[in-house]
Amino acid sequence: MDITFLGGPRSQRGVGVVAPFDFALDRELWRWVPDEVSLHLTRTPFVPVEVSLDLARRVSEHETLGEAVRTLIAVTPEAVAYACASGSFVGGTAGERAMCETMTRAGAVPAVTTSGALLEALAELRVRRVALVTPYTESVTRALEAYVAQAGVRVTGRAFMGLTRHIWKVPYKDVVAMARQAVRPGSADALFISCTNLPTYDVIPQLEAELRIPVISANQVTMWAALRLLGTRAVGPYQALIDESARAWPVLPEEQQEGWT
Repeated sequence: MDITFLGGPRSQRGVGVVAPFDFALDRELWRWVPDEVSLHLTRTPFVPVEVSLDLARRVSEHETLGEAVRTLIAVTPEAVAYACASGSFVGGTAGERAMCETMTRAGAVPAVTTSGALLEALAELRVRRVALVTPYTESVTRALEAYVAQAGVRVTGRAFMGLTRHIWKVPYKDVVAMARQAVRPGSADALFISCTNLPTYDVIPQLEAELRIPVISANQVTMWAALRLLGTRAVGPYQALIDESARAWPVLPEEQQEGWT
């Protein structure tokens, strides 16, 4: 029997993603992406520096960003995203805006960064008080606090892991423990889990059910904001930022909570 393929593959829409050289969670990013969108990832050049403020500055230099975006233009993305939290908050809100301008000039398409997307998400959820979880050292965590404060959002709790490498290997149970440490009852309107190299997808709805506040993460807000530039929506069932029906935050049965602690 003859098989005829009519029309070829369904047309795809592209988002270009610039990630640091040590980014290891490509698969997690894809989980937020609807079927009609493709991610085109590129990485910044390797530098022999551990996770620190120095590394954040090096992987976000404007020349580096511009060159990375230019490597993506051949596949004509409709938007570009810089998927690194520390690299986009280390220069404050003014530095973040300048990074977006650099990427837009290099690619002639709209651009977003992880930290810019964070502020968009906080505004979308009307958050004035936020708790923070990071895998970073204290100095990098303090830089994130300063960035959020510049946007008029008060940090009411924090927990950090002090890691300088292999952040993608952190298990969910450690993320949960940090979240419980950072959030005091009634103290925060939302929790932000920083670092695009920290796994978070599956833990978000479970933490929301327990803490009863929106839980947003670096990779989640990056994809949410980038896809909004395309006029489409991220995929995140039972995640309050993406799925409004999730904002009831039903309490998990006790035995289910014990299964993921």
